[in-house]
Amino acid sequence: MLFTKGMINKRLLIKNLLAHNDENSFYDKKRKLNIGEKEGKAKFLKHICALSNSNPKNNSYIVIGVEDEDNQIIGVDFFDDSKIQNLVNAYLANPPIVSYENIPFPHLPSDKVVGLVSIRSQGNKMCSLRKNIWKYYGGAVFFRDGSISMPKVFDLEIKDVNSEIVNAIESHAQNNIELTLDGVFHFMNSRTDYNPNYKVFKEYFVVCWAGKEKRQNGETYYSRVDIELINEHVKLFYSELDEVSISLTDDRFKIVEYVQLGLQDTFQYYPLEEVVITFKDNASYDIESKLLFEPPKFDRKTLFHLYNSNNALIEKIKNKIPLSKNEAKDIVNLPATYLLCYFNDFSEAKEKLEEAKPYLKSYNDTIYSLCKESIRILRKVRYS
Repeated sequence: MLFTKGMINKRLLIKNLLAHNDENSFYDKKRKLNIGEKEGKAKFLKHICALSNSNPKNNSYIVIGVEDEDNQIIGVDFFDDSKIQNLVNAYLANPPIVSYENIPFPHLPSDKVVGLVSIRSQGNKMCSLRKNIWKYYGGAVFFRDGSISMPKVFDLEIKDVNSEIVNAIESHAQNNIELTLDGVFHFMNSRTDYNPNYKVFKEYFVVCWAGKEKRQNGETYYSRVDIELINEHVKLFYSELDEVSISLTDDRFKIVEYVQLGLQDTFQYYPLEEVVITFKDNASYDIESKLLFEPPKFDRKTLFHLYNSNNALIEKIKNKIPLSKNEAKDIVNLPATYLLCYFNDFSEAKEKLEEAKPYLKSYNDTIYSLCKESIRILRKVRYS
């Protein structure tokens, strides 16, 4: 659950952070984040630990999707890892409260955002690694030394040196009615192709959403869905592929995401996750997510055959051997097949899918998108 107090315009906050050109003890910036692999995960946890220890009484931030040299905002893919706190809790002792938000910028394409990781230390307890990961040992403690996260092997008193400057940055990023109206007009004008809507909650919060509508058995579903909390310039949901149902009351906005899975030409939609945003009278809101997914079971012999077939296809692409017509058809289903294999206890299927990613990227954009979607679903299920 993410709880937010006060209304900070996150796009403005990122601009103010980037104005502090060099990373320092309360802020870091990255071109991209890769927590799918051990090294990327370990480095991410090291920075979280260091920023938490260096800022016991205020927020710290990591901005993702920015060039290191010139602060150019290049963006990253939408990253809906609501389970990031579970990862932090699993690896860090005295873990801080961590949230990841997707912040749209007008000059970026609709599928790109800037990632904003917010870190809030819990009290004056030292944060440390709970167990070994990559080349870092369990028990290690990290601090920020300028723009570098450094291990410290001796006892250090936690000092609060940044509260004043962080408070100033956050106060300069407060939202106002002009920014909100600009955000609503921009969303409505940029998504005219997908029936844009908006609703005001509690006379204060504005949520905009758009999607391609489809009616089935009396129910309405959406694909190519884009949902944004305009007050904070936070993209709450974005998906080009999955089906989504949306329902709302005077104080709640609910999204149920479905994932399409199956073998060969037989596919079915399965509920993946429910996200409920509850708006409160005191200008705050809760976001609560609940995993609904029950993996479908399939015949193991059939899966074993498809798993080996997938591996052979990747070898062909890796070695730049042309695919036959049937193989070109099969590779479209490759990411979903690996996904089903993993859900049916083929534990190596996850690694195979990760390994396939660069080869699929060079082979075909559509299949690469399907691969990223499968990895996103795996990540969601894995940290629940």
